[in-house]
Amino acid sequence: MGGAVRRLSLTAWIFAGMAGGVALGVLTPAVARELGLVSSIFLRLIKSIIAPLIFATLVHGIAGTGNVKAMGRIGLKSIVYFELVTTLALVLGLAAVNLVRPGEGMSLERTAAEANLPHAQTSLSGVLEHTFPASIIDAMARGEVLQIVVFSFLFGAACAAVGAKARPVVEFCGALAEVMFRYTKYVMYLAPFGVGAAMAVTVASKGFSVLIGLGKLVLTMYAAQAVFVLVVLGAVMAIARVPVGAFARAAREPFLIAFSTASSEAALPRALENMERFGVPKHIVAFVIPTGYSFNLDGTTLYLSLASVFVAQAAGMHLSAGQQIMMMLTLMLTSKGVAGVPRAALVILAGTLATFNLPLEGAAVLLGIDAVMDMARTSVNVLGNCLATAVIARWEGYRLEPATETLESEARGR
Repeated sequence: MGGAVRRLSLTAWIFAGMAGGVALGVLTPAVARELGLVSSIFLRLIKSIIAPLIFATLVHGIAGTGNVKAMGRIGLKSIVYFELVTTLALVLGLAAVNLVRPGEGMSLERTAAEANLPHAQTSLSGVLEHTFPASIIDAMARGEVLQIVVFSFLFGAACAAVGAKARPVVEFCGALAEVMFRYTKYVMYLAPFGVGAAMAVTVASKGFSVLIGLGKLVLTMYAAQAVFVLVVLGAVMAIARVPVGAFARAAREPFLIAFSTASSEAALPRALENMERFGVPKHIVAFVIPTGYSFNLDGTTLYLSLASVFVAQAAGMHLSAGQQIMMMLTLMLTSKGVAGVPRAALVILAGTLATFNLPLEGAAVLLGIDAVMDMARTSVNVLGNCLATAVIARWEGYRLEPATETLESEARGR
């Protein structure tokens, strides 16, 4: 019995923490309200990850590719395609959450410390000016995500331009990124307690109706992901003249691996192999899929836009069209480069909530159902990257001649 308990995954422990928090909130609301300190400590640790992680991953990712010009035509086409498709994912997420409004009826609140933070600039000139940092140290201290991203992009580009002389800096950022990945792993060990406390306080203070809102969010997110795959990726396949049946056979196994494990990395070897057999040249597959793991997270970006506005709705805060567009631009930048981070979406979501003065309690509450949503967004990420290789190959003028018989026979053999 004890061995079985020890073998439980972190996801299982988070679900257990969520269930325990709900039970405490319903059965002993007076005790549950006193657990706010546990939730606050967990959220403060999550906030401590944001600045160093974004800086390290972006600088290492940009500078590690070398000279941008050397990446050539394929690199440029890939980036253009990635940005176009992820923008459509963000727009679809915003449309879905504004149409269904799953957060209405909940009542998340900012803490006293969050309420005292200055409000974000809302005018266009104010937003643009606020985007550029006067001091990166000050931006990191205040958690100004956009300013950190802008500085990191420029810093990484400078490192790439300097070349070999900047190698120690790039290697330091790579090492810092690895350290922050491990730091994130340690912080996530506290997730069952943080989630349980957040759910207990939320249910005790706001009532059982908060769970209805979370259920609506899950259904909305799965429906939006399905629409994205069928409509957006379907249109991309039609425009690029990608053979649908053969592509479905090639992408099916990586998609199912990603869905069942909620891990893009687990699906990577099979995605690389199957897309080569699908007829995509090896050099395109080798470049596009790994790059897409940082820059083409379709499912994750859709979820982030949906979740951010959901938290605003749950907090009773109206976001204007301009603020939502600014949020979309923020997510477009901050979602890059952290695909390998455990619970990366939570880190990015927490940074976005802080930037727009939304309650961080929302991130803790959403973590309780994150595993269910992670399966959908991770599998869509993998599917989108598989399709990206085919689109770039067609854009380069290659004819896709899939070895369908090989794929089918291997599938039957497995």
